[in-house]
Amino acid sequence: MHSIPPAQYLRREWLNWSARGLGATAAWMLLSSPCAKSQAAQSATAKPIAKRAIQICLVGGMSHLDSWDYKPQLIASHGQALQTTEKPDIFFGQMGLLRKPDWEFRQRGECGMWVSDLFPHLARQADKMTVVNSMVTESANHTPALFFENSGFEFNGFPSMGSWLSYGLGTINENLPAYVVLPDVRGGPMGGASNWTAGFLPGQYQGVVFQSGDHPVRDLVPSRLIPKEEDTSVRAMIDLINRQHLEQHGDEDLLLARLRSYELAARMQLSVPEVTNLDGETQETRDLYGLDQDGTAEMGRRCLLGRRLLEQGVRFVQLYSGGPIAGTPRSSWDAHENVRENHAAEALRVDQPVAGLLEDLHRRGMLEDTLVLFTTEFGRTPFAQSDAGTVGAGRDHNRYAFSVWLAGAGLKPGFVFGESDEIGWKIASNPVSWHDLHATVLHAFGIDHQQLVYYHNGIHRRLTGVAGDVMHPWFA
Repeated sequence: MHSIPPAQYLRREWLNWSARGLGATAAWMLLSSPCAKSQAAQSATAKPIAKRAIQICLVGGMSHLDSWDYKPQLIASHGQALQTTEKPDIFFGQMGLLRKPDWEFRQRGECGMWVSDLFPHLARQADKMTVVNSMVTESANHTPALFFENSGFEFNGFPSMGSWLSYGLGTINENLPAYVVLPDVRGGPMGGASNWTAGFLPGQYQGVVFQSGDHPVRDLVPSRLIPKEEDTSVRAMIDLINRQHLEQHGDEDLLLARLRSYELAARMQLSVPEVTNLDGETQETRDLYGLDQDGTAEMGRRCLLGRRLLEQGVRFVQLYSGGPIAGTPRSSWDAHENVRENHAAEALRVDQPVAGLLEDLHRRGMLEDTLVLFTTEFGRTPFAQSDAGTVGAGRDHNRYAFSVWLAGAGLKPGFVFGESDEIGWKIASNPVSWHDLHATVLHAFGIDHQQLVYYHNGIHRRLTGVAGDVMHPWFA
C-alpha cells in the first residue's frame, strides 16, 4: 500500500495520488455500478415489470411447422412441388417436395391457440404464452445464427443479452452470479462460451456455467482440504497484491473483474451448495418437473434449479436444450435426416420439465415478474430436404420464418403475434428480428435499449446495434 504522502508534496501530486487510491477506486466502483449506469436508460421507459428472466434455448433449429405454426395449406399441398424460381438460403441446398407436419395440430386452452401434439404438456400451458410466429434471422448457419440469437450480431466477441442485463441492472443477490448458464449434459452449443460471453463489457458480466454433478461450478471448491488459517492467509496475500497493482496502474477492467470474481467465489462456496441441493423439494414438485423419469430427469433438474436460482436473486438464467450439432444420432434439434425421430426424442426431454417450470412459477406468484423465453436459432423448411421430386423425412434450415414463445412479466397470455405465409416458408406479416426481441426484453425490465450503451473502440455499443423496435403489442 502507498503511505500517506508527506506534507511537502505538491497539491497536484497529492491529488494525483488520492485519485489512484482505494478510496477513489471505491467511489469509481459506486459511480460506475450497474444501478448508476442503468438509471438514465430506465428513466426514459415504462415502469419495469420483469425482475428476472429464464431462457430455454433449443439448439439446432426447432421446426415451427411441427410445433406452433399451423398451416392447413401445407397439409393440403403435401407431396407437391414448391412453385418458385428463387434459390433459397438453406444449408444443404436440397429442395424436395412440400412436406406436411408429422404431428396433428389442435386448438388449446381457452384462447384456442393452435399447438401440435409434439408438446402435449406445454400445450396445456397455452393460455400463459405469447407465441411469435413471425421471427426472421440473417443466417442459415448454426453458429452465426446462435450468435444472432444471443448477442444480436453474426460474429463472436459481442456481449450476450444476459451480459447486457447483468451490466445494466446488476445482481439481486451478492452471493450468486447475476447470469447463470445451465448447458445440456450432452455438451455445449456451437460456438461454446461465445454464446454467453461478456464480449467487450467488463468480465464480471459473463455467464457463469453451472454443470451437473456434485460440483456444479468448476474450480469453486479446492481439490484438497486446506486448513482455514492457510486459506485465509493465501486469500489475504492475493488480495493485497492485486490491490497494490490496482493502485499503481489505475483502472483495469480485467483486474477489477478478477478481484470481484475472487470475492464472489468465496461467497459462492456457501451459497451454491445450498441452492443446487434439490433434496428438500416435495414429491409433488419432483413429479411436476419429471425428476424421477428417465426421459425428463436431466432437463427437469435444470429447470427446477433454474427456478431456485431465480428465487435466490439470479437475474438471468439460460438453459440449453441440445448439445453438439455433429454426430449420429444428433444430440440437438437439427432434423436433417428425420424430423419425426429427431423432434420426438428432443421434445420428450423438454416438454414436461418446461411446462412444469411455467406451472411452478405461476403457482408461486413468480410468473408476474419473471420473463420466460423459449427460443431457437431458426426454423425448418416446408419442403423436404431431399432430391427434387421426392418427399424425404427431414427438413433443412429456414431463416425466413420460425416461431418462439414468451410468458410472464406483463405479456399478453394466450396471444399469437405475426404470421408466416400459407406454407410457413416466409413471413407474411409483422416480421420480428432478434434486435426487436432483444429490445422488447430490455423494455420488460424497464430499460430503453437505445440508452443502455457501452463505449468501445470509438463506438457507443448497444445490444440492438442501430436497429430494434419494442414489440408493444405483446404486452397486456
